[in-house]
Amino acid sequence: MTDNETKFRKLKRFNLAMGFLHLVQGLLMLVLSNDFTLPVTRSYLEASGGSVSGGMPLLVQATEVLFEVWIGPLVALFLFISAAAHILISTVLYGKYKAGLLRGQNRYRWYEYALSSSVMIVLISMLVGITDIGTLMLAFFINMMMILFGLIMEVMNERRKRLDWSPFWFGCIAGAIPWAVIAIWLFGAGGDAGGPPTFVYYIFLSMGIFFNSFAVNMWLQYKKKGKWADYLYGERMYIVLSLVAKSLLAWQVFAGTLRPA
Repeated sequence: MTDNETKFRKLKRFNLAMGFLHLVQGLLMLVLSNDFTLPVTRSYLEASGGSVSGGMPLLVQATEVLFEVWIGPLVALFLFISAAAHILISTVLYGKYKAGLLRGQNRYRWYEYALSSSVMIVLISMLVGITDIGTLMLAFFINMMMILFGLIMEVMNERRKRLDWSPFWFGCIAGAIPWAVIAIWLFGAGGDAGGPPTFVYYIFLSMGIFFNSFAVNMWLQYKKKGKWADYLYGERMYIVLSLVAKSLLAWQVFAGTLRPA
């Protein structure tokens, strides 16, 4: 067995183990979490009954709750998405997964991240107090676009000697927007009334670091720095970063809001 074949066999086992680890954590979130919920709202303008100059009705902003989101299952969701992806690429999709890696690509990684990390950004947004359905949808899909720029980066640069970094930088711009909005809400909140609980600030800091670490991993991979000269090393680092980021967010949310009373 060649050294490369050994690396692929280890990577296959590693993916399978990570899949079951995500699955177990997701099940624990469902079993152990309380029934804590957060609202999703919509805002609109309505006539207040008064009037402005010229007899025009005075319009004021009104807000209504559309539905409540049960946070325990929402946390479990991004863990289950990752679990499904890891198990699939280490079993029925392994042949296509391996073929992609040999070309310096992993489409399945980007498809999974497009869903799981976008659920994560919505959760973080809700924890800082963003409830508007339009804002949450924008956060989800802008984050998804950021991830898909990563896929485009790999597809565009297959076998290219001179790299085109435009998808990387466009992705960085797209990825920064939801975090800027979250920061405005988080650090503009409070005043005399206080603000979000302390654990939310820790989530913002830790997840901000980990979301950026994926871009750093890609940069190191394409610059072929040290061990990252081997594409499979960068692939393994993606897997580790994904596990740590999802686990850290899940258990921080659990400790802050989902522990049984």
